[in-house]
Amino acid sequence: MTRTGRRPGRRRAGAALALGCLLALVSAACTGGSGGAHGPQDDQAAAEEGPIVVASGLDVTGSGSVRQQLIEEWNRRHAGSKAQQAKLVELPGGADQQRSQLLGALQSGSARYDVVNLDITWIPEFAEAGLIRPLPVDESGPAADDDRDFIRQVHATTVWKGRSYARPFNTDVGLLYYRPDLLTKADIDVDKQPNAHWTWDQLYSSVKTLGLNPVRRDEPAGWTTQLKQYEGLTVNTVEAFADAGVELTDSEGTYSSDAEELKKGLDALLDRVGRGRVQPAALTSDETASLTDFAEGRAVFLRHWPYAYGALGGLMEPGAYSVNRLPGKAVLGGQNLAVTADSPRAESARALITFLTSRESERCLLDAGFAATRASAYGSSTERCWPRVAAALRPAGDAPKAAAPGEGAPKGQGAEARAAYIRTLGAALTEAVQRPRTPYYGAFTQVLQSHVHALLAAERPDTAEAAGALDKALRDVFAGR
Repeated sequence: MTRTGRRPGRRRAGAALALGCLLALVSAACTGGSGGAHGPQDDQAAAEEGPIVVASGLDVTGSGSVRQQLIEEWNRRHAGSKAQQAKLVELPGGADQQRSQLLGALQSGSARYDVVNLDITWIPEFAEAGLIRPLPVDESGPAADDDRDFIRQVHATTVWKGRSYARPFNTDVGLLYYRPDLLTKADIDVDKQPNAHWTWDQLYSSVKTLGLNPVRRDEPAGWTTQLKQYEGLTVNTVEAFADAGVELTDSEGTYSSDAEELKKGLDALLDRVGRGRVQPAALTSDETASLTDFAEGRAVFLRHWPYAYGALGGLMEPGAYSVNRLPGKAVLGGQNLAVTADSPRAESARALITFLTSRESERCLLDAGFAATRASAYGSSTERCWPRVAAALRPAGDAPKAAAPGEGAPKGQGAEARAAYIRTLGAALTEAVQRPRTPYYGAFTQVLQSHVHALLAAERPDTAEAAGALDKALRDVFAGR
């Protein structure tokens, strides 16, 4: 059994550092920073001093920073110990920039992070490079029973080569938002839809009935999504591939597709986002732009993440939007908390992670607009959010409110609609699929985005030619070339 107290993967440190210098895109990342060799006395002193430093991306829910509030709750519970105090460091920029900053900081020792909040796609890369510690193996007992409360598909994102390197913090999954007001005007019956799983054929049929055929960006369309050349395009592509039965890698990150399979996936994607169905602006849209197009009536259907449910409460009237599971396969998103390999406060860091991913904390995350990682959060009898955290949060949608909403707070849809949304979200998470699991994910997603975006932008797209070129590029990527 791997001993969690030692620093794993040090034999790979030289190669990892060289790779990180190429990837980090941050000038300070490979200079060695202020880090250096640490002796036992230095590590002991750092552990006694604290604080436990948590590095994370920005909170996108607009909920009053639930992550910060959870850190403050931990600090209140450990007010008598300076060494047990925790500090949240929020990294600026998008996911790619955050990944580069974390890689550079951990490989060079320029920042002393104890806990890192990693996108689920980064776990294999950081584990393979020896930058995060595997968790202790608990075969039985209360800790193991507690771990089983995590949704199975979500917990699987923490595992690499048979070991778990993190605990699920907040998760994500693609959902289908729609405009019942616009569908009703077209005599499309939507009463049964909240209890049914939409299919793509049903969505296409509704779009045809609506008679929408947009040519310009300001014209209404059947649906919209995120097809800009960034991670949103990768997610949409993987969802289309999964619906077509195309798997790019096995569980160990080995490429398992070919040009013929890729053509099937690209054809499915082109059919899904074909002209006349999708909003023309989708080709340059990210989460914010697609949400705006939907809220302002330029799309009847929208593929988006769970936090959009709360965001729409501040943009639309309660009866003007609803949500369902995404037709076909939906991709998992989210972040996992891991202890860094060089942290001198590993035991305290693990205790903090256990608190941040507890049943009460996960309920706080759900109330704030994130998707919780625990199955119990979606049940009828669950633990409540920590009272002082709940009181500090700005209401997300119509989440339970411990304090009066301030000016500009979302209107929300009421308790019954929110309960239906939570059931929908929980069901979607249990059937979601992962993006490829590979230490080379950063290179993979850039290659996929480049090839797919060029295909979508082409006047006469040739999926056979595109599939051949993509196949060759992916073989190199997944081989680490």
